[in-house]
Amino acid sequence: MIYPEFLQENDVIGICAPSAGVGSKTESFDMSLEVLHEIGLHTYETESVRNDDCPSAAPWIRGEEFNSLFADDDVKIVMSASGGDYNIEMLPYIDQDLVRRHPKWFSGYSDPTCIEMLLTTILDIATVYGVNAGAWDWRPLHQFHVNALEILTGNVVDQESYEYWASDSYNEETGEYEMNAPVEWTLLRTSDGEFYEDDYLDVTGRLIGGCTDVIDWMIGTPYEDLKGFTDRYADDGFIWFFDTFEYNPMTLMYSMNKMKMMGLFDNARAVIFGRVCFPGEATDIDYLTQLERVFGEMDVPVIWGADIGHTKPSMTLINGSMGHLEYSNGHALISMELR
Repeated sequence: MIYPEFLQENDVIGICAPSAGVGSKTESFDMSLEVLHEIGLHTYETESVRNDDCPSAAPWIRGEEFNSLFADDDVKIVMSASGGDYNIEMLPYIDQDLVRRHPKWFSGYSDPTCIEMLLTTILDIATVYGVNAGAWDWRPLHQFHVNALEILTGNVVDQESYEYWASDSYNEETGEYEMNAPVEWTLLRTSDGEFYEDDYLDVTGRLIGGCTDVIDWMIGTPYEDLKGFTDRYADDGFIWFFDTFEYNPMTLMYSMNKMKMMGLFDNARAVIFGRVCFPGEATDIDYLTQLERVFGEMDVPVIWGADIGHTKPSMTLINGSMGHLEYSNGHALISMELR
């Protein structure tokens, strides 16, 4: 696994828009960049970043802009400006040979999972899932923002599960994201094909994951090699993490069953699901009932309701790193080692 160089003071973050532009949210985007500038980092934006469109530009333009950041020796890390849709369209325009010759960290979450799957599963370059360049627009910053900055600057901190999460998102009256719902990580094991709750887990495995919806769309394209990745690193075992955006319980079940039938969970040490961002009318029980059909006959621990993904706070995870997960009575800690 290739681990690029982390950010140091005065380094440049190259920001591109492989999915949506930030033209409709420039004020909050600039608030985020202020945080990066205040700690001594510089930012460079490609031309499409501030477009008010989704996608930000034609796929070949997005690909050219992405490639330009990897070709630029002044750029240390490449970040996606935002999430969105249509990221998959620009994958054919990524110059894989160029990226292989100039490996750099790529950081993004949601739709940019596309790029992370390409870089990590095909090119063996570790990637960062959890923050886009517009992530630091909260005031005050939350601990998960601080953790993300620590990791991007080379201090790969241990991350603990949080006490509360923002179930109602942004509060227009207070101008803040209010942590108003208890965080509930739940550990599930299987017996006779059914889930039961357990209270302890201590496992190590190579971290791999991202936005569930995007990974599902990518499987079977030339721009992911999850099967090859899991074969190459089979001896390490895997900790899978999934950030489900809007899949309903049945769709999530079909997606996980497809991955199971491909053998992708054969060496799984654990499978972690973050809170679903848009569950509609579905409940946790609805999701777990369907996931039981996938994992009920497998000896794979499943965690539900983790601090991963679109709902905040969320952890910053390095795809390709060796992860260590400790879970005890609803509290979890994830550490990462670059080997």
